[in-house]
Amino acid sequence: MTIKIYKPVTPSRRTITVADFSSLTTKKPNKSLTIKLKTHAGRDDLGHISVRHRGGGVKRHYRLVDLKQFGKQTNKVLTIEYDPYRSAFIALIESQTNKGKKSYILAPDGLKVGDIVEVAEKAEIIIGNRMQLKNIPSGTQIHNLEIQPRSGGKIVRSAGQYATISSKEDDYTNVKLPSGEIRKFHSQCYGSIGRLSNIQHSNVVIGKAGRKRWMGIRPTVRGKAMYPAAHPHGGGEGRNPIGLKYPKTPWGKIAIGGKTRKKKKPSNKFIVKKRK
Repeated sequence: MTIKIYKPVTPSRRTITVADFSSLTTKKPNKSLTIKLKTHAGRDDLGHISVRHRGGGVKRHYRLVDLKQFGKQTNKVLTIEYDPYRSAFIALIESQTNKGKKSYILAPDGLKVGDIVEVAEKAEIIIGNRMQLKNIPSGTQIHNLEIQPRSGGKIVRSAGQYATISSKEDDYTNVKLPSGEIRKFHSQCYGSIGRLSNIQHSNVVIGKAGRKRWMGIRPTVRGKAMYPAAHPHGGGEGRNPIGLKYPKTPWGKIAIGGKTRKKKKPSNKFIVKKRK
């Protein structure tokens, strides 16, 4: 996976980069596995903006990705595709046991058209196969990991990410997450083998404001540019520092480095080592 660079024919083209999509095998998605999602532009049910800087963006269809993959399955990979709602690529698979049944899964790096992907309690340690944590050797990279058994994949789902099986104790498996946190998961939880595709996603340079608008992200005004009542950083004559010990959000909370996790959260007991 490489990054595509353009000739600097305009100021924005000088810095803009995009992911190289040469590994994709088709441009059109499977119509039966797509739906239209209504865009809310950051508004809640009262019409008030509850999430700022949302709105606009190009029209797109949501791909119905199977993150659960319950039951024993043997599937053949038909295509590797782009998903506008995800940073990682997706793969269209066809069931070999239930002929004609197709579904989308998250595509790990190295998965190719024609590969066989198995789902079982115990399967071969091959990229794309999905099985219980108790049957995956230590040091193996995994993705699309369940938090509780039979709940479906909830974490490690973005481009280039992977978790690593660390060790096993009784009914639990210690897994090192992308954040560096080591956490206990029940050994009956399922995980998929391999690192997710589109590894260079984090190195892509947006390059211009218009590209952000295509993504549905509206402009963000600096707090320093506002008047005092609108933001804690606002006010003052000319250019000056924010005048605070640390940056704050528009609502006065710590903006950088503030801990938001509840101290008495029940799942704290599963954290073996906190992230840095």
